[in-house]
Amino acid sequence: MYRHLEHRLAQRITEFLSRRYPGASLPGVVIEPPPKVELGEFAIPVFPFAKPLRTAPLRIAETIRAEIGAIEGIAEMQVAPPGYLNVKVDRAWLAGGLAADQKPAADIPAGKILVEHTSINPNKAAHIGHLRNAILGDTFVRLLRYAGREVDIQNYIDNTGVQVADVVVGFTQIEKKSRAEIEALTRQPRFDYYCWDLYARVSQWYAQDKQNLQVRAQTLHGIEDAASETAAIAELISTAVLRRHLETMDRLDIEYDFLPRESEILQLHFWEAAFVKLKEASVLTYETEGKNKGCWVMRRAGTASNPEAIGSAEEASDISEEDQKVIVRSNGTVGYVGKDIAYHMWKFGLLGRDFGYRKFYRYPNRHECWISATEGEKDHPHFGDVAEIYNVIDARQSEAQNTVIQALRGLGHQEAADHYAHFSYEMVALTPRCAAELGYTLSEEDKTRSYIEVSGRKGFGVKADDLLDQLIASARNEVDSRHPQLAEEERAAIATQIAVGALRYFMLKFTKQSVIAFDFKEALSFEGETGPYAQYAVVRATSIFKKAALDPDTFSREVAGNLSTADFAQYLAAESANEIWELWLASAKTSYIVDQCIATTEPAYLAKHAFQLAQLFNTFYHRYPILSETDEKRKKFLLATVAIVRRELIRTLAVMGITVPPVM
Repeated sequence: MYRHLEHRLAQRITEFLSRRYPGASLPGVVIEPPPKVELGEFAIPVFPFAKPLRTAPLRIAETIRAEIGAIEGIAEMQVAPPGYLNVKVDRAWLAGGLAADQKPAADIPAGKILVEHTSINPNKAAHIGHLRNAILGDTFVRLLRYAGREVDIQNYIDNTGVQVADVVVGFTQIEKKSRAEIEALTRQPRFDYYCWDLYARVSQWYAQDKQNLQVRAQTLHGIEDAASETAAIAELISTAVLRRHLETMDRLDIEYDFLPRESEILQLHFWEAAFVKLKEASVLTYETEGKNKGCWVMRRAGTASNPEAIGSAEEASDISEEDQKVIVRSNGTVGYVGKDIAYHMWKFGLLGRDFGYRKFYRYPNRHECWISATEGEKDHPHFGDVAEIYNVIDARQSEAQNTVIQALRGLGHQEAADHYAHFSYEMVALTPRCAAELGYTLSEEDKTRSYIEVSGRKGFGVKADDLLDQLIASARNEVDSRHPQLAEEERAAIATQIAVGALRYFMLKFTKQSVIAFDFKEALSFEGETGPYAQYAVVRATSIFKKAALDPDTFSREVAGNLSTADFAQYLAAESANEIWELWLASAKTSYIVDQCIATTEPAYLAKHAFQLAQLFNTFYHRYPILSETDEKRKKFLLATVAIVRRELIRTLAVMGITVPPVM
């Protein structure tokens, strides 16, 4: 309702000014929250209109206030110097719509969205950094679906790259294991942990003698030959590790629809098809001299003086060596970015080729996850050919992502390039306390640092499953001490909900461009900006209804029928009701915050929303004796307040992938 009212207000002001000042070129209406609720719910700066309308801001504001007429849901407008319109909503109208859970129709863009996230190299166990990617991506999917969009979730699997090759080297060269022995190992629990340790050993093996790196190169070449023994071993390892990754992410309720693999991109000749198009469009040029002699190159992203000329003959002949990005090496091998260009052409339906598809993993809820194949099953969902793409990849991949976008522009696919977004984020580290709790030996210098970086190659880091296990164990200690009367299975389920909620909230509360230093104690705290704090607010709200012998969900659905507009006006209109009104107003903003998160690709705003709701509710809970209220009508209103904030908190947490346990 809040989002709908804001849109209506902006539209009416735009229409009014267009009629009042015909022919003027008007900027968009900007709506801000006032510094305090006493001033209203919307503040509109009028300064941007002063120059195009050649009128003083205060006069424009006064004209709008006096002449715009009635707007449903708006109670009054006030002019404030030096040039603001402070707008107060009709509190009873907004509260009534919120109580009735009205969802005004919204304009939902056509077309399917593809969100690619997680994309872990299938060479070892997932770690804490991968969790940030997966949680950000999964939450963004939930945001889009909450907003009514159709979304496909993809998890790109680089099963032919250096990381997989290194583990193959470890098994075949260091441990001297046969294919049959490796296959037997893949059937062992947590095979990904075995690979984690082996991967670190391979890095040490390379460091001991640089000649050993030649083995990596030979192994990479062997992996690309689908008929080779090396490729078969790589397939065994990567598939087993991939299955473990899906099991790990399923513990966090993170699912995928399709797993496109690099092996099929190679075997189905996606790159060859893209290569022809890129050469024809002059996006790629062949170098005959200089350091890139024999290579196919394109302009490095961000170096074009005239972006509109990219792909033209003039542009192709005017790229300095420093501005060149090698796409195909002089030995004929294509780099990562080249394969990524071909893959993204497929995503947008621009390649003219498709994968084969086969079922790979069935989730407990029966959802099927498909994987790419050279020859697949006849009946399968339609993947690719989407309208928009969001790639959740860390900030270090910015240049590669921008190069793909530039290639799309060079091919003439401007609309596709405009709808391709790099969802960038920073790394996850550990606080020194967290690293020590995980058993790592720290130097005196380490103990003074704000965070400790992790390194998979060095074997220093936190495996995702270990992190979850330890969080669950810590939460279980708390649950056992507070609720010893509950059954073992129930206490285990509650501890898991708290641990998952703590982890997901911790990963989401920081803005994407912030480096996270993870800490067990901070994440699991029942106080402050944490998942357990928000969960506890819902549990507390539910307990009020239990004490009143009422079902909270039923009461929430019936609020609008039990309280009239006059009742809402009576309890929310007075200045003394501002504190409670802030809680209703915050509860009305869920869809507005979701839109903000999508527009900025920043889920942290949703975490802030959950925290604000929990804070406001806890203040309300301590200040108002709800069940002892003697005025039955006011008691019903106070219970309605609890019901609405509980409903919106549950929804907000659900979009964050967090469920609420029955007790805490």
